Amino acid sequence: MMKYKLVHKTEYKYLDTVTSYQSLLCLAPRTLSRQICQEFKLEITPAPAEIIERVDFYGNTTHYFSLHTPHKQLSVVATSLVECITDTVGTPLIPSDISCAEARKAFVQDRSLKISLLEFMIPSPMVRWDEQIRNFASDCFQDDKPLYDSVRGLCHKIFTEFDFVPDFTTIHTPIKDVLAAKKGVCQDFSHLAIACIRSFGFAAKYVSGYLETLPPPNRPKLQGSDASHAWISVFIPDYGWCDFDPTNDMVPRERHITTAWGRDYSDVPPLKGIIFSAGKQALSVEVDVIPSE
Repeated sequence: MMKYKLVHKTEYKYLDTVTSYQSLLCLAPRTLSRQICQEFKLEITPAPAEIIERVDFYGNTTHYFSLHTPHKQLSVVATSLVECITDTVGTPLIPSDISCAEARKAFVQDRSLKISLLEFMIPSPMVRWDEQIRNFASDCFQDDKPLYDSVRGLCHKIFTEFDFVPDFTTIHTPIKDVLAAKKGVCQDFSHLAIACIRSFGFAAKYVSGYLETLPPPNRPKLQGSDASHAWISVFIPDYGWCDFDPTNDMVPRERHITTAWGRDYSDVPPLKGIIFSAGKQALSVEVDVIPSE
């Protein structure tokens, strides 16, 4: 087992006084077969009268709060203690050898399966594609090649052909602009990978979470470890959902901590708010994911 203390601090500073603010947070790590969220705490300054917790459509834990007192600064600190199950034997390199052609056939023959996955197979608010995006991935998805290998190949292609450049894009940058520039961050690479996978008729979802900030001795620091991270999960017929990290060209293990998943980033932003103010704002985000005894 590995235990991690996760601290996500978001701070807003406003030029003018904010008279009212409403926010939806998606910061609580999920409890899954390979990770357990043992503790989760929110500290919000100024303090709201109430924080409402609920579980959304995808099973993610969210928190809503509102502020109705004038303020010029807002701080949201989420602290979690997560226990991750380490791989003792190791996950098989290829959990399923079902080919791309066989996977498509499974979706056609099993109508109930396709209906259950449909929202992860069609365009979503931030994931759309055209022939150019499909062509980018065409060499990865060959009919006789295992679907799992095909996705690994796509992730490797994104990793080798694109540069990780913080602040080069925003969450609103179109996928085609990322493809043209060959630059971006984890959200961009995940959206591109999902678009490619869906364009070939497969199901893929967006996963939001974190990476270990301080790597173990003699292991490299992963890209995207100083902020919220994103990767993808692909449905492999006869097996289930498999995670892939195109930003780091790897299969997520215990160094990845899952917070939420959805169709794309728009379903699971860490903070989503409505501000009543006429002035500008400055945003700062700090993330630490460190081993805890």
